[in-house]
Amino acid sequence: MNHSRITLWIAAVMIAACSILSSCIEDGFTTSSSDILAFSKDTVAFDTVITLQGTATKQMVIYNRSKKQINISSIKVAGLADKGRFHLNVDGVRGDSFQNVEIRGNDSIFVFIEAYLDEMEKDEPTYIEDRLEFVTNGISQNVVLTAWGQDVVRIERDTISSDTRLTATKPYLIYDTLFVSPGVTLTMDAGATLLFHDKAVLRCAGRMLANGTVEEPITFRGDRLDHVVGSTSFDVMSGQWGGVIFTPPTMGNVLKHVIMKGSSIGMHCTAYGASGYGDTVNCALKLVNCVLTNSASTCLATQTCYVQAIGTEISDAAEEVAYFYGGKVMMSQCTFANNYLFKVPSLPIINVFNAEFIDGTTHKIKAYFDNSIIYGLSSEINKGDLSNFDVYLRYCLLKSDGSDDAHFINCVWKGDPMFLTVRDEHYFDYRLDNESDAIGKGNPALCPAEGRYDRYGYDRLAKGAVDLGAYVWNFISVDDD
Repeated sequence: MNHSRITLWIAAVMIAACSILSSCIEDGFTTSSSDILAFSKDTVAFDTVITLQGTATKQMVIYNRSKKQINISSIKVAGLADKGRFHLNVDGVRGDSFQNVEIRGNDSIFVFIEAYLDEMEKDEPTYIEDRLEFVTNGISQNVVLTAWGQDVVRIERDTISSDTRLTATKPYLIYDTLFVSPGVTLTMDAGATLLFHDKAVLRCAGRMLANGTVEEPITFRGDRLDHVVGSTSFDVMSGQWGGVIFTPPTMGNVLKHVIMKGSSIGMHCTAYGASGYGDTVNCALKLVNCVLTNSASTCLATQTCYVQAIGTEISDAAEEVAYFYGGKVMMSQCTFANNYLFKVPSLPIINVFNAEFIDGTTHKIKAYFDNSIIYGLSSEINKGDLSNFDVYLRYCLLKSDGSDDAHFINCVWKGDPMFLTVRDEHYFDYRLDNESDAIGKGNPALCPAEGRYDRYGYDRLAKGAVDLGAYVWNFISVDDD
């Protein structure tokens, strides 16, 4: 074999390959003023940003539409915002300004932006605007940067040892634990907002009075106020903070128009009577027109106490949405629903048990679910013979196919509430659509006076027949917020 011929042949192939590659890749830089940048967005908007606290990272893409390489001579934040600063990461490099950033022809790079806002010294959110400036081939281009800065009252490992009122003036940001001492009352005004940092909890051994209204509900939520990605809000994310825990000797807690979402453990209540076990006379916890939703475990759990819920939505949990262990349970005009987003729940929507203690004492549960809806991805209630339980479902809508007996009274079996919820689109709204089987199926005599109006202000008795669940069906209202 002639090795010289083979060598010449290989060399010729390599020369041809290099010629082809050089014709496909243009290594020269364009200097034309008509070759400018394109951007994935013209505005990078941050949602409400808590001052003195970092934000989630936003991103945008810079495109070079030219066949040739392009040199961006300058990328920087203009620095127009008096109380705000925006920080950059350009193509993997952190900084506040960049020079001579190159992008190959028909290629792109990422820019990541974070915001940090100083205190605004205002109660209401304050608008901040700056711009990201690019200079390429002598041409200036801008991308707008915006944010709303919100000052907060910070609470860290605090104990409330005297009667205290939380107002709606500014949100409260709670780190670690806020503890209400025995014998002390914590009052919350309408419109108050409590933001909880990661794993933070509100623990109450005293009494809590939350006085929300239709127009100004009270909010318990995590301190992430922006979006997870795109238009998907952190509202759909559970496990962002701890939860609310009522512990002995707590008693007389009343929460009206409270919206609690995104917790890890939900709301827990344990209370004992004079005997040391369940008190079925004095109400430990009353919920009126509240929403407890989106928990990484259970939305509401009670033990050996008297708990009431009226016109309340309890929805979306990784486990059951409600767990009752002994005590007295009175649920009227409530919606228990589970379409939890991150897994299909395996536990029933409601679990009820007689309380059994290590000393051999048993405290039987006494529970009534009236004019309510129990519906979702799993079974309605824990399976078993209810003959040993004082548990009664009266005028309730159930997904299961069954029949009435001593414990199920005038129920709507194999019903469909036709919720407005669209789980696949991350939309969770438990009001009733126009064809709902829950419309007009309730018993007005089982609707307590405190439950006459739902949390949107609609009158349950206006049509004569009462709708099941937490919400009055109203054809005009279904698109309202």
